[in-house]
Amino acid sequence: MSAPHIHAISSAKKYGGVMDDYMEIHAKMDCSKGYFPDNRHRVLTHTMFWIQEVMLPIFGHVMTNSDGKIVSVKDICEQHILEDYRQKFIPTPQDFIQEMEFKDWMQNGRSVPESCKKLYKAKRDFSQSNID
Repeated sequence: MSAPHIHAISSAKKYGGVMDDYMEIHAKMDCSKGYFPDNRHRVLTHTMFWIQEVMLPIFGHVMTNSDGKIVSVKDICEQHILEDYRQKFIPTPQDFIQEMEFKDWMQNGRSVPESCKKLYKAKRDFSQSNID
């Protein structure tokens, strides 16, 4: 069973309705797994930033489950994150970002990330670039 299914079952138990009422929300919460398959994918989707800036604009502030009960989308998303972190916390973007090492490519493209090096190697040596 996939993680979105597990979370959707949990939401149905907590808020009523059925698993399918919640599947789309939980699938979007875990959509980054398709691009980065270990738990580091959570840096993209498991923060209040993601909930406020992505989930609420997409799904609205509330949804109505199959029992006719109105449920907060924010609460559903927070429940998802708390379940993934053993009910202890909801990380902030700062929690993730402060653990990252600064690289030159992050500084206005002074170099390029690994994913671009082969693509641009024939065109230009970015390691010698002085772009600011």
